[in-house]
Amino acid sequence: MTFRVRIWHSALHLALLLPSLVLAAFAASSASAQPSAQDWPTRTITAVVPLGAGSASDLIARIVMDEVGRQLGQSVIIENRPGAGGTIGANMVAKSAPDGYTVLVYGALTSAHALYSKLPYDTLNDFVPVISLGAQPLVIVSAPSHAYKTLGELIAAAKAKPGALNYASAGIGSASHFGAERLRASAGFEAQHIPFKGAAEAVTDVIAGRSDFTVQLTSTTVAQIRQGTLVALAVSAHKRVALLPDVPTTIEAGLPADSVYPFYTGVYLPAKTPREIVDRLQREIAKALQVPAVQARLAALGIEPMPLSRTEFEAFVRDDLAANVALVKAAKIPTQ
Repeated sequence: MTFRVRIWHSALHLALLLPSLVLAAFAASSASAQPSAQDWPTRTITAVVPLGAGSASDLIARIVMDEVGRQLGQSVIIENRPGAGGTIGANMVAKSAPDGYTVLVYGALTSAHALYSKLPYDTLNDFVPVISLGAQPLVIVSAPSHAYKTLGELIAAAKAKPGALNYASAGIGSASHFGAERLRASAGFEAQHIPFKGAAEAVTDVIAGRSDFTVQLTSTTVAQIRQGTLVALAVSAHKRVALLPDVPTTIEAGLPADSVYPFYTGVYLPAKTPREIVDRLQREIAKALQVPAVQARLAALGIEPMPLSRTEFEAFVRDDLAANVALVKAAKIPTQ
């Protein structure tokens, strides 16, 4: 009888402990399944560029992430996922596992948020900003035939005949479109927008004298500026840029700081990626950006350094998103 009682008490004790044991085992297995900065990375990392091969973001990603892969001792492959203004590739990353093995390299995350009314992801809550790979300053250019030698002369002409001037862009929602609208709003003048399918077509139209001006990446126009087929009136930047050191900034030309349109390429991870991995990736990219060979290749593309901590970059992205939303509303840019 005593033996049976002891068995019964032992069984009861085990039954009471079983839920706790199961929970402890589950917690232990979950903890071991979570990726950690100490173990990461153990396999290939995919950097998704939501634009075609050969685009500025693609070239920047290949230069920097190749060095990051060498530092980490793992391959980093670039996967181009173009379409819908970059939102297809961005959505792929937003929906991927938050384990640090799928990275987004994108130069228009905030402008896409402002331009597309129905995105398949939440820009602010589905991504965590990691770091900027650099800024690509824009330059305001015109043809010599228009005889504008300074930005002030262009603005004066536009104000003298409201709506008479026009500007070419690389398409609705492009950096050249947003950059021109930011300039126009800051300076307070009217101009008609002529969108093209790309930067080359827009620049050609300005050189031919059909469009009065365009706002383009410095790397896109520096050759024509040096050849004299385009006149650089100002750069949309807070300080002069290395490719065009003799060209004043819009601020030096007398406009306020909001005349600057910051076009940059950022690195993002899915929002639930462990903080340790986010910080590790940030440190490795920041280290890669200090490698002289990487700096030289980026400089050749007209990429200016944008040294921000992870916290600073996150705040910058939020401010830039709000500014782009406000710009779209103020300029009445049609959303898609």
